[in-house]
Amino acid sequence: MEQKKVVYRFQQTDNVHEIFIFDEIRKIGPFNWDTWQYDDSETSAKHFKELLDAIPETDEIKIYFNSNGGSVDQGTAIYNMLQQHGSYKTGIVMGGCHSIAFTILQACDKRIMGQGTTAIIHDMWETVTGNAADLRAEADNLDVAMDSCVALFMQRATVSEEELREMMHKTTTLSPQKALEYGLIDEIGVAQKVEDPDMKLQEVIKENKALQMELKSRNEHQKQLAEFYQLTHKKKEKTEEKDSTGWGAFFG
Repeated sequence: MEQKKVVYRFQQTDNVHEIFIFDEIRKIGPFNWDTWQYDDSETSAKHFKELLDAIPETDEIKIYFNSNGGSVDQGTAIYNMLQQHGSYKTGIVMGGCHSIAFTILQACDKRIMGQGTTAIIHDMWETVTGNAADLRAEADNLDVAMDSCVALFMQRATVSEEELREMMHKTTTLSPQKALEYGLIDEIGVAQKVEDPDMKLQEVIKENKALQMELKSRNEHQKQLAEFYQLTHKKKEKTEEKDSTGWGAFFG
């Protein structure tokens, strides 16, 4: 199965860099049965570092989200890299922004959820194998990670820490209205339309065809007017010629 790519495009006219997170956030990609190796992940912290290093801090970054989350350590690293980057960052939720993806959204200067979108916050979990001591140690590690995650959200949240922890413990799905009420986003609106270059080209071709048809129609109309003018002008000349040699001349 082909890996879904994170699309990266630079719009030079507006100095806007667009990043799409439309897949699971992970360190490595899926296993490639053709090469018998794991593909590179374009949702890894390493890949995001490469993108951000190429973006001048005087430019703007727009990040579009439709992700169910993924790796906590990769997402946390992405969050911190975005926060440290000097560009103005706008995060736009296009569909779902769940788990660690919603954490990454918090790094944006402006956080927008479109109508009909969702966010999910929950306690962290981990798959562990080992003895009782291993399991207890991992539980302690999760508690530390949860404290860090809660502190991150509380930087801008308008609810109390106790309320936030309770929502995360119950695994809460947030509508845009609730996320705004809790201070977890800044704005509700229709997500900005992202132009597909291929679709844009087709629109231009369609417009050009319409203009050509209109021009052709105008030319045909002008041609008909010219023929009508010539026809009526000839009739008028014949009438005047007849008047000058017939009764019109006798009574003139």
